[in-house]
Amino acid sequence: MTASGLYVNFLNAPFLCLLWLMRHKVDSLQLSAPAVVKAENGGSVTISCQYDPFYRDNTKYWCKGQVYELCKIVVKTPKNRRRERCSIVDDKDAGFFNVTVTSLRQSDEGKYWCVISRSGRNVYTGVKLLVSHSVMTPTNTTPTTVVIQEHNEISWWATLRWILFILMLCCLAATHIAVWRINTVPKICQRQPTHCQNFHVYGSNCDDTT
Repeated sequence: MTASGLYVNFLNAPFLCLLWLMRHKVDSLQLSAPAVVKAENGGSVTISCQYDPFYRDNTKYWCKGQVYELCKIVVKTPKNRRRERCSIVDDKDAGFFNVTVTSLRQSDEGKYWCVISRSGRNVYTGVKLLVSHSVMTPTNTTPTTVVIQEHNEISWWATLRWILFILMLCCLAATHIAVWRINTVPKICQRQPTHCQNFHVYGSNCDDTT
């Protein structure tokens, strides 16, 4: 690959990275949920997924899987449905849908996704469910519901994305300087050879003869 081709690729990379960050920011405004939820083994938990009113009539679902593209649907709307120990209720007027899981087990622990189905690319956000190893004591006859606190909008993953973006900009600047030296220094050496006797470009000396 030529130096000019390498420069063009580095020029496009920060732009694509910026589009990725902007898309993530837009999706977080359309659908939000707690990043991590903790619950007791044997108890119950309710996760609230808040969405933009624009999607009030769209199908919503709750799926499990480490990667969204490979997740398995657990329960979904449009009607308020219940499947085994999991149920989903969509409050269209309030703009959120609740997912409730009862009789929690260790096997319920893992990565889940709140999803809004739409034409093209779905809107989704991840939720990490942690189930304690200790079993709930029998004295607690009523199921407990974990109070979900709104997670910080600037998570560690969002911070990491910005760091990667800044690194891409630094790489772009370094590539720009390297290309400038490759294209400019030989021309200077041809016009003023006496000034280039000790000038190095990637380990090579300029010729001091015309």
